[in-house]
Amino acid sequence: MKSKLSLNKKILTHPVAKGDASEAEWINMLASYLPSRYRADRAFIIDYEGNVSDQIDIVIYDRHYSPFILKQDGSTYIPAESVYAVVEVKPTLNKKNIEYASKKANSARILRRTTATIVHAGGRIEKPKKPFFILAGILTIDGYLSDSLKNNLDKAKKDDFLHFGCSLQDGSFWFKKCRGNKYSFERSAKKEESLIFFFLNLLSELQQLGTVPAIDLKAYIKSFKRK
Repeated sequence: MKSKLSLNKKILTHPVAKGDASEAEWINMLASYLPSRYRADRAFIIDYEGNVSDQIDIVIYDRHYSPFILKQDGSTYIPAESVYAVVEVKPTLNKKNIEYASKKANSARILRRTTATIVHAGGRIEKPKKPFFILAGILTIDGYLSDSLKNNLDKAKKDDFLHFGCSLQDGSFWFKKCRGNKYSFERSAKKEESLIFFFLNLLSELQQLGTVPAIDLKAYIKSFKRK
């Protein structure tokens, strides 16, 4: 990953081309190693009221239970209920890019998510699962999380909060919820372990989220009727 992304950074001159190439490499990596229940794509996120997030570099979403994914004019739209995580891809881990990633995370988290009862072979689950807090982070080639940047992240507003960051050359970090609204902080011990530290922790956090809540399709139907 480090070699591929560093090469893209050197040989590609147009900023958009660099960004697209980097996103594609990260998406390919996640698609190769995430369990089949998950999918990763560049996408917009929508809710039943018609609100749309900013375009997100990587959306990790449910692959099995998502009832619809819209592709329009080359863009992908994913229902908010199906989203596990949103990720921004940038060349460097720094204050400016962290703030930008936080803004993208906010645009996804403020969307309205529905939930519904589930009918299964043995009966019905009457108490709908509450939507969980969407994971958010930033993936980069280089840059380091200084103490001041860590403090800024720790004090971020709820919907701006970033759980993780991965700098391939300089290490990864995770904020993990431990009790109430408090988070513990972990950092990769060695720079060369940055990618595996990020990915194994991502798998662990996704596992703890469980399955996405059932989407209330009636809410979407009512929205279309009003229009």
